[in-house]
Amino acid sequence: MKKLLFLTLPVIIFAQSFMISNITLPKTYVQNLDPYKCDDACMRDYLDKDMIFSFLAHANTKLADKELDDIRTMNIAIFNLGAYNAGGKLKIALLLPYKKIGKYASSTINATFAYLMTKSNPFTLKSYRVESESMEDLSSSIEKIKDDGFDYVIAPVTKEGVDNIIALDPNLNIYFPTINKNDVKSSSPYYVFGGIDYNAQSKLLLKEAVSPLIIFSDKSQTGKKLATYQEQEFLHPTQSVEEQVQEEGIFGSFFNSSSANDETENQKTTENEDANATEKKVIKYFISRRTTNLEHYLKENEDIINGSFFLNTPIIKSGMVMSQLTLYDTNATNILSTQINYDPLLLSMTQYIDREKMVVANSIIKNNTVLIEINSLLGNDIVYDWINYTTTIGIDYFYNQITGDDKDYDINVTDNQMVYGIELLRPGRSRFLPYVASHEE
Repeated sequence: MKKLLFLTLPVIIFAQSFMISNITLPKTYVQNLDPYKCDDACMRDYLDKDMIFSFLAHANTKLADKELDDIRTMNIAIFNLGAYNAGGKLKIALLLPYKKIGKYASSTINATFAYLMTKSNPFTLKSYRVESESMEDLSSSIEKIKDDGFDYVIAPVTKEGVDNIIALDPNLNIYFPTINKNDVKSSSPYYVFGGIDYNAQSKLLLKEAVSPLIIFSDKSQTGKKLATYQEQEFLHPTQSVEEQVQEEGIFGSFFNSSSANDETENQKTTENEDANATEKKVIKYFISRRTTNLEHYLKENEDIINGSFFLNTPIIKSGMVMSQLTLYDTNATNILSTQINYDPLLLSMTQYIDREKMVVANSIIKNNTVLIEINSLLGNDIVYDWINYTTTIGIDYFYNQITGDDKDYDINVTDNQMVYGIELLRPGRSRFLPYVASHEE
């Protein structure tokens, strides 16, 4: 068999930056001079002998063997391989309100870049910084995007930003990884929403709840709306999420641009669904960021003993609440939380005794080993960070729309909303484990 020759240009060096360079990355090309076909066994033999370029010379298209194709895809990204017959050029714009989304301005760039690096198609990825989400600033940035010839935009903006973009009605395909469509009023076929459905997660979690239901939330608009939805769903479980949304206008997005200015009083609701029903009780506590001592709420409070606790609080605050539930002997039946607390930090910052009765909802179910590794090289997380994950889902969707190639993620799109599955997990001693619902045991 003849030896294979290859031509390689300088390999890229991964570096993290808040800005994307306009200098085109050098491509690596592998030329196949072998006159013989190479089957799966042949390619595995090349890999066993560390003849990576001989393997890549034959692996110039998608492989049926998933393990081999994953190796192929990984090396396409590492060596920045070019294709001799690449399809149409991909042009993706990122609309980034840095002041509103903080670290996600860079991490969504990395998630998008990592995905495109696994494809051999040439691409242009450009970020557009917008100072605020005002109509004026958004309009100016969108006009620049249009002038530069981009038709596809990923916009990790808040609800305010989405509302203003909808009002501007640009003729662009825009994907919002941060917002669920239930948050906004849009019938445009140009907009696709990737935000996780916190209401659907809450609905599933509440099947595990007992009375009294004690809800801890922060004082943001999102925290208030989730608490109200959870209260109504617990008291009226026969109503669907859609009916609740229509009647109450309650949504569950993570990025809500405004915080509550008024001081919401802690509330207790008791309701008997019918003459023969067991009385259900809901207690809602809204705690500020600075609150660290929950003695006032928990110590010798007979109203909350043996109840279910629902936490709509960030990970650090949730850890604080859980430790004090143990400290003040609340004998919680269980502790429930949505995606916001699906975080490995929970396993290291809490004692097992504090979290052993916890149930967490998670919608980051579909995994792609290659993309996880490439993101890791860029210091990015798509395993636990749901915004980076939904951004990856969005660029995968756009790639399919532009090139016609198969999607890497089998996520359904219903009425322009990504529909994710939901699994219930329990935080074990060192990792998250599947939770077996009580009614399934």
